Amino acid sequence: MTNLQAASSPPLLGRRALDLRSLRERYGVVIALIALCAALALANPHFMTWGNWADILRQTSINGILAIGMTCVVLTAGIDLSVGAILALAGMVGAWLAADGQGLAVSVGAGLGVGMLLGGINGLLVAWFAVPPFVATLGMLSAARGLTYIYNDGMPVSELPDGFLAIGAGQLGPVPMPIVIFAVAVAVFAFVLRYTVYGRYIYAVGGNLRSAKTSGINTRAIVLLVYVVSGLLAGLAGILLASRTTAALPQAGVSYELDAIAAVVIGGTSLSGGTGSLGGTVVGALLIGVINNGLNLLGVSSYYQQLIKGVIIVGAVLLDSSRRRA
Repeated sequence: MTNLQAASSPPLLGRRALDLRSLRERYGVVIALIALCAALALANPHFMTWGNWADILRQTSINGILAIGMTCVVLTAGIDLSVGAILALAGMVGAWLAADGQGLAVSVGAGLGVGMLLGGINGLLVAWFAVPPFVATLGMLSAARGLTYIYNDGMPVSELPDGFLAIGAGQLGPVPMPIVIFAVAVAVFAFVLRYTVYGRYIYAVGGNLRSAKTSGINTRAIVLLVYVVSGLLAGLAGILLASRTTAALPQAGVSYELDAIAAVVIGGTSLSGGTGSLGGTVVGALLIGVINNGLNLLGVSSYYQQLIKGVIIVGAVLLDSSRRRA
């Protein structure tokens, strides 16, 4: 080997290692999703049928909509533990009004309004009163869950009109409506985060709050709005879930916040804020949906499913920590 070759080989190997690491960090979740799908297809021939994938996407749409709002919050270095409880209360209010004959616009609008109101309270507590996001949203989780049980004396709301049921059970051609609504929400918020001033401000606030303030960004307003968005999308998910299951249950949405956080972190959004993308969140939500579906097809007990998801969440957080240290 010549001196020139000896001198050039280590940098070349270093560049290759760097390229492989960059590829793994950028597309690792996509590769994991493809590998998991391939393994499940071999384990169960029903997995790759359109009927099964329609179920996966329909179930993923609820968590995916929650995860969109959670992504906005986490990008500002926050967290929202209340989305599952807000989902339940919004779905309960919307379904009760629909069953009472108030019309589709009123019932859906009320559900979304409840979500925005509770999300706004979270935002005020965090942005104006400097309550840590974990504490503020944990308190809202308890309060919203209590209000859900109080609202209809702990009883479910059923006998919903056809117009309301069509939101979650209808189809646009061969595609179920929840999938369509999820796709529209992804498109809208992907555009907002990538191409608007508001989206850039979200990244700036999460990247360095002090620098964002110094540059003239109204950081309180940005933080308030991300929690309003999270509440709005939780309300939308509540309406979809109540419609799809044909009833609004007071216990709906329990632990849904964990799946939403897992989708965000698995998708590469840093819990320290300022880094991440909505595309990664969508892949993370799909990965969780495929895992849930695959475990059901394989007959794995729900107790073990909770254990597996817990391990995935911890693993995703450890991966995020290692990325930040690197």
